[in-house]
Amino acid sequence: MKNSRTIITSILGVLLLVGAYLLANFFIESNKRVRPQAKQVVKTVFTETAANGDVPIIITTNGTLLAKHRIDIFSEVQGILNPSVKEFKPGVSYKKGQTLISINSDEFYANLQAQKSNLYNVLTSVMPDIRLDYPNEYQKWQQYLNEFDVSKTVKPLPETTSEKEKFFITGRGILTAYYNVKNLEVRLSKFHIRAPFNGILTASLVNEGTLVRPGQKLGEFIDPTIFEVGVSVKSEYADLLKVGKNVRLHNLENTRTWEGKVIRINGRVDSQTQTITAFIEVAGENLKEGQYMEVALEGKTEQDAYTVSRKLIVDNSKLYIVQNDTLKLIDVNPVYENKNTVVVKDIPNNAQVLSKALPGAYHGMLVNVYKEAK
Repeated sequence: MKNSRTIITSILGVLLLVGAYLLANFFIESNKRVRPQAKQVVKTVFTETAANGDVPIIITTNGTLLAKHRIDIFSEVQGILNPSVKEFKPGVSYKKGQTLISINSDEFYANLQAQKSNLYNVLTSVMPDIRLDYPNEYQKWQQYLNEFDVSKTVKPLPETTSEKEKFFITGRGILTAYYNVKNLEVRLSKFHIRAPFNGILTASLVNEGTLVRPGQKLGEFIDPTIFEVGVSVKSEYADLLKVGKNVRLHNLENTRTWEGKVIRINGRVDSQTQTITAFIEVAGENLKEGQYMEVALEGKTEQDAYTVSRKLIVDNSKLYIVQNDTLKLIDVNPVYENKNTVVVKDIPNNAQVLSKALPGAYHGMLVNVYKEAK
């Protein structure tokens, strides 16, 4: 009886374990989720049909406009800056010959007048000796003395007609006194700085009442009607630069265009950049000194070539085309690069070239070519 119970208990235990295992498997299988199959995404691309042909090479470079006629105004004398008819301020225009700067010269003028009086006194003191020793020369010296005016610029001394007369005039100190006066007259003219041409003041570093010292920079003055721009061109394109050649210039926004002309070419190649600097003269409205300009130089024409965006070039010498709705990476030969475009060769004619860059593109990628609705 006891053995029968043991057998029954063992059988029930085995059945319980088998039932628990089957139940556990049932729950495990019921919790498995069927993952949906991922759909392949085909990106849409924009293309253009390559048509190889003659492509003119336009070399673009840039530079800053500088006035062709400009002066930095410096003082050669010392004094207080006087008020002038026009304010010495940036933006004020002047006609040729108008006073830019007037420095007080009262003290210096008084010294000049004293030197003129000294010259007059020296001449007066030698007149009796000239009359006795050089009677034939007396009249010209007497006339010079009669026309002598302290308030006016001193006239040149009468010419000496003999070595003896020359030694006499020199020995009496007349030449020394005369050149002292002329030196001061030249110096006096530096107290008034006049405009050398029609122009405009672009910088002012002093104000009225300021003490001006010799060698001090006072401002900058330019002619705002004609400018120069220096541009650097690779030495390999040096043959495109010729004095007198017309070039095209435009602003950064490419909203205005001007015609310029090459007027100078530097004879030295920059050892660091291997470029040559050319200077282009340009005139026209809406030009300002310091304005940034882009210059277009017409170069040679490349045959059997095509122009694409720089963004489309891969690894400097490859390009994507679409063939049978699949991207294909082909080798091309870039012959010239501009800021935004590249002139390339070896593109198959009528190939469908990407017109816009595709992020994540790779060789063999399936794509859908965008077709504009008619």
